[in-house]
Amino acid sequence: MSEPRFRSDAGSELDFEHIVRDNIAWMLAVAQRILNDRAIAEDAVQLAFTKIHRSLDGFEGRSSLKTWMHRFVVNEALMLLRKQKRKNEQPIDPLLPIFDDNGCRVDDPLIVSETSEDQLQSRQVRDLLNEKIDALPDQYRIVLVLRDIEGMSTSEVAEALDLSEANVKVRLHRARAALKKLLEPMMRGGAL
Repeated sequence: MSEPRFRSDAGSELDFEHIVRDNIAWMLAVAQRILNDRAIAEDAVQLAFTKIHRSLDGFEGRSSLKTWMHRFVVNEALMLLRKQKRKNEQPIDPLLPIFDDNGCRVDDPLIVSETSEDQLQSRQVRDLLNEKIDALPDQYRIVLVLRDIEGMSTSEVAEALDLSEANVKVRLHRARAALKKLLEPMMRGGAL
């Protein structure tokens, strides 16, 4: 399927309506993963579509239309997130693994009661996974979402968040470690 061509006559509005219909679902999902709020995510998507519409003549096709649009929705979601009042976040340190003086992890060994694939097939487990990701402090959760779920490169995440690549890597490592610790009770077959 080829990328749509945009023109400045009345036909471009029809092209844009087609673009909205074809892309609104995934754009809303991206915004909602970043913002954790459906209503604010809808605002972000609306703002993104407004900017996309204004910028269509400037789309040069150097990337796919979806990649180009992805940048708009991520940027709008991040802008709205910055405007939101900061929620009372808990520090990430209690969620990170504990090491002894020799650098060995102190936590109990992980004994998996069923395969990871069996667990991930369950809708309930996916919901719990999303809940645990949402429990991460924003500065770590957003890096994890953009890098691991949205598939952005480290440099793209750094640019979007105005961070150094090294800082993105540190936050991503800490987010993954914290998420692993949050998921360990589930992997052990215990209550969450």
